[in-house]
Amino acid sequence: MGWWEVNADTLARSRFVVSPLDEALACLKLLHAGVAGHPGERAWLDTHRPAHLRRMAADPVAALLVDAGLGRGWNADFLTPTPVEGLGFEEGVARIRATRPDEARADLTVCLGGPLPAVLDRDDLPERAAALLTEVWTEAVRPDWDRRRRVLEADVVARTARVSRGGWAAVLDDLRPGTRWLGDNRLQINLNPYPPRELSGAELILAPITPQRHGWVAWEEPERYAVIYPCAGALADDGARHVPAALGALLGPARAAVLTLLGTPMSTSQLVGLTGQALGSVGRHLRVLLDAGLVERRRAGRSVLYSRTPAGEVLVEAGAGAPGAGVPD
Repeated sequence: MGWWEVNADTLARSRFVVSPLDEALACLKLLHAGVAGHPGERAWLDTHRPAHLRRMAADPVAALLVDAGLGRGWNADFLTPTPVEGLGFEEGVARIRATRPDEARADLTVCLGGPLPAVLDRDDLPERAAALLTEVWTEAVRPDWDRRRRVLEADVVARTARVSRGGWAAVLDDLRPGTRWLGDNRLQINLNPYPPRELSGAELILAPITPQRHGWVAWEEPERYAVIYPCAGALADDGARHVPAALGALLGPARAAVLTLLGTPMSTSQLVGLTGQALGSVGRHLRVLLDAGLVERRRAGRSVLYSRTPAGEVLVEAGAGAPGAGVPD
């Protein structure tokens, strides 16, 4: 298995970063694979993938570049630079554009595990990659970036709270499939037989993305290492359908749906989108739940996020364990 040695000093320097570039990269991976993680992603793919496929058919060099650099088990390093806090998309994609052509070709050769196809033996690969990512960002990501950013910020708030309650091991243990904390300063990052890496003195960056089937690691040795991981499912649009029947009988189905969803911090607008309830109705439910001490709120950037309190957790868990829980009326 592949694992990193992450000592206490590295953990102390660890931080979460919301990265527009990595969100665009993850969405490009999703467009390329065409496999959705939940119905919300399927709707997004149905909207945007036809145009992407037409773009790939019209530019076979770009299509082969994506397949070689992002469509296999190993990403081309120049396509996935480590995230930088506060860096906008344009600044991030400029790092890809600035890659030397020989470095880009060398990275793709590693990904392919053999000679570079003649069609990719060219100097404009970084520019082509930057142009394609810019198109994905402009057409498919930026129009709803505010919503995506709120989801990512909610994930960061939730995981930061887990650090304060259970330490970094509790957070690192389930970042993405194949990642878990092994103990003794060892973080398993995947199941591949790669040699371990020692991160002493390095900066460990954790960056959430919304596509649920994608994630990767990146590094700029020896200073910075990153784990890009799927956020905690906040874009799934069926969470409100799994309300325990007992909890619905106690609070009312609509209010119980709001409380059930708040296992992950969310904004009012996220709750409106996930429950299908009107803004005023969600606001009223939140006020009642706040007054009852079942939820709390905190500010994250420009958003106000709501999450369950320990009392709210007990109530939801008790409802889920009650006889007939989850069975519709």
